[in-house]
Order: sequence, then C-alpha cells, then structure tokens
Amino acid sequence: MSYHILHYRLKKLRRAFLIWITLITLLLNLWIDNIRFTIFQTKSNEKIRAQNKRARWFTNQLIKLGSAFIKIGQLLSARPDLIPNTWIQELSKLQDQVPNFSFAQVEETIKEELGSSFNEIDQIIRNPVGSASLAQVHRATLKDGKKVVFKVQRPNLKELFIIDLGIMQQIAGLLQKNKNWSRGRNWVEIAKECRKVLMKELDFNCEAQYAARFRQQFIDDENVEVPEVIWDMSSEKVLCLSYLEGTKISDLEKLKSQEIDLPKIAEIGAISYLKQLVNYGFFHADPHPGNLAVSNEGKLIFYDFGMMGNISNNLQTRLGGMVKAAALRDASSLVSQLQQAGLISKDIDIGPVRRLVRLMLKEALTPPFSPNIIEKLSGDLYELVYETPFQLPVDLIFVMRALSTFEGVGRMLDPGFNLVSVTKPYLIELMTSNNQTPNDLINQFGRQVGELGSKAVGIPKRIDESLERLEQGDLQLQIRMGESDRQFKKMFTAQKTLGHSILIGSLSIASALLATNKQNNFALLPLIFALPISIDWIKCQLSMRKGSRLEKLKR
Repeated sequence: MSYHILHYRLKKLRRAFLIWITLITLLLNLWIDNIRFTIFQTKSNEKIRAQNKRARWFTNQLIKLGSAFIKIGQLLSARPDLIPNTWIQELSKLQDQVPNFSFAQVEETIKEELGSSFNEIDQIIRNPVGSASLAQVHRATLKDGKKVVFKVQRPNLKELFIIDLGIMQQIAGLLQKNKNWSRGRNWVEIAKECRKVLMKELDFNCEAQYAARFRQQFIDDENVEVPEVIWDMSSEKVLCLSYLEGTKISDLEKLKSQEIDLPKIAEIGAISYLKQLVNYGFFHADPHPGNLAVSNEGKLIFYDFGMMGNISNNLQTRLGGMVKAAALRDASSLVSQLQQAGLISKDIDIGPVRRLVRLMLKEALTPPFSPNIIEKLSGDLYELVYETPFQLPVDLIFVMRALSTFEGVGRMLDPGFNLVSVTKPYLIELMTSNNQTPNDLINQFGRQVGELGSKAVGIPKRIDESLERLEQGDLQLQIRMGESDRQFKKMFTAQKTLGHSILIGSLSIASALLATNKQNNFALLPLIFALPISIDWIKCQLSMRKGSRLEKLKR
C-alpha cells in the first residue's frame, strides 16, 4: 500500500471520527433537553434560550469542521422544512470564518490554472481583499493596465469536500432508517442534492456564467453595476473579474462623507430586487453587506455570485395573479394561485394555511407598514413549513431569505425603509403586466361578473333541490373532521399520559413499601415494570409538546 493511499485513508478516518462525535453529541444534548423540558415543565422563554444555545453550539461546530460544513450550514438555513425557525435564524448568521492561506499557494494555483495566461498579470497584491470557506480574493493589475480581482480556490478543497460529503451521505442513510426522524423527509435525497449543489459551487466556471448573466440583466441600468468576467483569466479554480471600486454599504460614515443619498441607495436596491424576481427570474441569493458596495457616483455594486437563485417559469407567469389576489386581500384566491404554481401541496389540510395567509396579508397590507414585515412573514412561514407537509421549493425560501436580508440592509441605510412601501408602485404595474391591456382587465372583470351572475341565478333551484332531497331523506351530509380528529388525539394522548402517571406512581409506591418491609429482592420488580411505561410516558409528552407549535397558527 502506497504512502498516499494510507495517508488518504487515515485522513478520512480522522474526519469521520470528528463528524460522528459532533453528531452524537448533538443528538444526546437534544435528547437531554427534551427530557428536561418534559419532566420539569420548562417555561417557553427558557426553552427558547436553550434552543438558541444549542443552535449556537451547532453553528460553532460547523465552523470548526471546516469549509464543507460551513456551506452545509448555509444550505440548511434555507430549509425551514427540516429545522426549526430558532435554528434557521442562527444558521443564517453563519459567515465564513476561516484563516487566510499563504500567498505562495495563491500564486501556485493561479499559475497551474492559467498556464501561459499567467504572464499577462503585471502584479498581484499580497494582502487578500477577503477570505472565505471556498476561496480567497486578491486584487491585481494586468499588463494592459486593467484592474481586476482574482478569486482563488483553497488548496486541496475538492478532496476534502469528497470525504466530508461522503460521510454526510452515510449520516443521511442512518437518519432515514429512523421512522421518527425521517417522517415526511427524505434525508438521502436531501444529502444528494447538497452534494450536487456544493460540488457545482467548487467549479468557478459556473460562477463565471452566473456573474455574466447577472451583469447582462443590468447592463443598461444606470443605477446598478456588476463586475465583468475576464474569461481568458478564469478556470475551474480561479475566477477573474473586473475591479469595481466602491465603499462597503455598511460603512455609513464614509458614505455620508461622500454625500451619498442613503435612502436612495436603499430604494435602488429594492427596485433591483423586484426586477431580478419579476423580470428575470434570476436573483442574487446572498445580499448581505459584505456583498454590496456603493460607487463614488452613487451606484449600487453587487459582488460574489456563488449563491444565485432561479424562479420557475410557472411561478413567474403567476406572479401577476398572486399580486392581484394579495392586493384584494383574497386569501382563498392567493392560496389557489400558490397551489397551481406548485408551492403548496394540493393534498394537505388547507384551512390552517388559508388562515395564516389571511393573517399575513392583513399584517403586510395594513398601514402603517412594519419596517421588518418580510422578516416577520418569513418567521410565520418557517413555523408553518416546519410542522406541515409543504412542498416549498428551496429557491422560494432563498427568495424570502434574500428579501429579508436586503430588508435589513435597507433599514441600516434608512431607518424608515419599508420594502412594501418602496416597491408598491412597481407592484401595481405588475398587476397590469403579462401583456394585459386595460381592455383585457375590463373583459376579465366582465367575465367574473357573468360567472357570478350565472351562479346567483342557479342558487334558488339548488336550494329547492336540496330541500326536496331533505324531505325524502336522501340528503347526505359530509363533515371534515380534521380539527375534531386533532382534538380527539390530543385528549387521547392526555388521558394516556395521566394513566401512565398513575401507574408509574403506584409501582413506585409498591417498590417503596417492599423496600420498607425489607423485601429488597422484590423491591426492584415494580421499577423494572415501570421502565417501559416511563419511556412511553415521555413519548406522549413529546408528542403533546410537538403539536403545540402548529396549534398557535391554527387559532
């Protein structure tokens, strides 16, 4: 066996040990928390603090495990159907906190990837502009005088990703075998999708194509700037972009000293996002302050195109109808549009969903508008998605997260910023878009009035038929028992828990009496019988606690 093969196997074994230890520790802590919450009837605020603590610990462990798991954490932060909202909020803060690698390795990678094109570089600045889990960014100057930046992939990253993602696949297989953990979730397919996304992100040729497409969308926009891809100087591990000088959008003091209109920048960003979502269906999925800057002329600059999102054609064509339904506060119509777009499963109990949508519309469209309305609506949506079998595509979650992130940036620039208020005039335009003229809208309204009139004319006849069937005893009444079934199950679980509590108490008393009468040989028997009952009692408690989250949304 060669040295390289042995080294690779030892490295894989060491990584597997670290990852499995982290997972086992996490599951053990969660199990202990569940027992503690159940037995001691912990208050809700204490539970939230404990969950925040576990989420922070998990986030720190992902950072320690390195590049692949940092990226996995960022992907998980866009999956509210898999993890609770508390964890989503913590993982959303996950930033690439990794040390720089040496300038010698930077030069070596660029030379290997570019070959003879390396001779066209006049100078590379040693100190990096930024360092992330996948790459390091350096400014440079080409011999023709052009200012550029090189995004250089970390050494041996692909090998480490293959090891880590292989271990993740094993973990997913284990989770899938457990019925409690796999209910409504296909962990194996989720792991495969993560592997596909992350391996694609390692290929900087994909990011170059994303950057070029995004630049093309705003090529004629006088308020937005996007770097140009230098194709001759780019490869799988090296991405070369034109250097656009600007001030970080979070450096408010410098922007004010340059007399930049900060509310105007927030408005430019909001409108640009509406264009990305509505006009193009291709959007920047990670607009945090590190990826945004402002030029000296007051233009908004976008950086880093590794994480981009797509909106399906089906969803794009239905956006106008969704906006109309939302403007009319027609929750039923909006839910129907969402179902037709494939965003909500058609075979679930739609009642709680409709009630939540109605509440969200009321909050979103009732002045005065909340400054963080997207963040609040995202939280409500995440709570519902975690508890019900939604079929929300990942890209829609990326939309909500991107809008929520930019909403925070907008409030940083302008405390009075509100995404709904800024984009309202453009949303009104959207209501009449999709090649619809005013005559089309009038005709559509006429058709709706005609349909309503036809239904109204038929109502007396239907009432007469129903009364006749009632007199003849032929009328059958169907009642949806979804809510009643839930309450019945809740009552059954509560009665079962009470019965178990009485039985456990009786067995404990019996054991104590036997011990008091010096019947030590028999004193353990009641406790042995009580053990499986105690485990079932804990399961009942956990089941009741799990149902309480969704119950709040259904009221």
